[in-house]
Amino acid sequence: MRKLKMGKFQRVAAVGLALAMMTGSLAACGSDDAGKKGSNTESSSSKPKEGSSSDGKKGTINVYAFTDEVPKMIDKFVETHPDFGYDINPTIIATTDGAYQPALDQALAAGGADAPDIYCAEAAFVLKYTQGEAASYAASYADLGIDIDSKLSESEIAQYSVDIGTNPDGNVVGLGYQATGGCFIYRRSIAKEAFGTDDPAEVSKAIGGGSGSWDKFFEAAETLKGKGYGIISGDGDLWHAVENSSDKGWISDGKLYIDPKREEFFDLSKKLKDNGYHNDTQDWQDAWFADMKGEGDKGVLGFFGPAWLINYTMAPNCGGAKAGEGTYGDWAVCDSPVGFFWGGTWLLANKDSDKKEAVGQIIDWITLDSSEDGLQYAWANGTVDWDNDPSTPTAKDAVGSGKVMSTSDGSLEFLGGQNMFDYFVPANTYANGKNLTQYDETINQYWRDAVRTYTSGEKSKEDAIEAFKQNVRDNLDVEVE
Repeated sequence: MRKLKMGKFQRVAAVGLALAMMTGSLAACGSDDAGKKGSNTESSSSKPKEGSSSDGKKGTINVYAFTDEVPKMIDKFVETHPDFGYDINPTIIATTDGAYQPALDQALAAGGADAPDIYCAEAAFVLKYTQGEAASYAASYADLGIDIDSKLSESEIAQYSVDIGTNPDGNVVGLGYQATGGCFIYRRSIAKEAFGTDDPAEVSKAIGGGSGSWDKFFEAAETLKGKGYGIISGDGDLWHAVENSSDKGWISDGKLYIDPKREEFFDLSKKLKDNGYHNDTQDWQDAWFADMKGEGDKGVLGFFGPAWLINYTMAPNCGGAKAGEGTYGDWAVCDSPVGFFWGGTWLLANKDSDKKEAVGQIIDWITLDSSEDGLQYAWANGTVDWDNDPSTPTAKDAVGSGKVMSTSDGSLEFLGGQNMFDYFVPANTYANGKNLTQYDETINQYWRDAVRTYTSGEKSKEDAIEAFKQNVRDNLDVEVE
């Protein structure tokens, strides 16, 4: 549903590949800065082939993305590899109004010199391109010249990311470059008042961190209620943990399947609302952001999420930029009751690209290189100067390589100096990558709408679930019993 973002990345949308420009409201993979998309007007005859060009260039690598995050990474690769010798031609199309996937699909199907050599897919629809109806376009990482098995082991890539990026033939065709395993991100001051401590290990115990159960979490919610606080902002905060901790996805044996852990969300959401354990906000709306500042109807303990939620959503909305301002510095990270991940962007390559070796070098550097010269290390330690401007520091982020995070300094002033990697490294190992489908973005919306009709008293649980099924039946090519 929401995308990952990094610092001041712009996003540009081109509808119908090049007809119009528009900015998107992505929550996690870009900012509102404006910029120009790469030209896509070259004809097939003018495109230089690999190894041949009158100007000494080896050719042009076409990149399709939904923010300029990956194009900026590739620009940094080219900058740090002066002998690479390829031009990069990015097409950036926001996912706003569903523009990105149709444009990417059209470009992949059309093929030819203008087809993408590298393309991106986010968690909400990545399975379409790794395991679903568009999986046939993707090249295996092995075909790109990457020693994938040894690289996965050496870099300690989380299994959920590998599972999502593995095609039906068992070949890795995509990997995420961020680690998006989730933790519980909580207010230190509220934890001290409610539990007598803000120590992450103790707060983990108080909310049932790592227990696989919501029992202790709701006990903590009752304790917080007695102090005048909510435990989370809205039921959406809980949903991301529930959704991606389920054992199975929405489709099983070709039919709609409601995993028991997801069905339980009806009851968990009702319990939160009926007992006043949250502020009944909806994620990505003003009241949700207000709770990050501590300006909601009542103070809330925390939010479930990955490192990107801290860096690119909570920090900009906390009401300050240093300790003592807003809630800045009053946060910490502990274990979630259940293992989950939220979001991510996977990099794929076109099997018909005639520049596979060059494409493989780029993808390897972004997703698998765990050396101090790779993107992962610089990003984890906050030393990537994306804009070649020292005045715009880069946030430290959780990256795909567990090895890199384990050997990096993930301490953040926003977290009161805590090293977030101490919790996000194990969080990535707990995440399950086998519960996604290519229809998640749409089905999740139907599901959450159904839950709201139940918690508001508009429909019974049974009627809400039936309405959900009817929505799937009417709008998707999915068998519903």
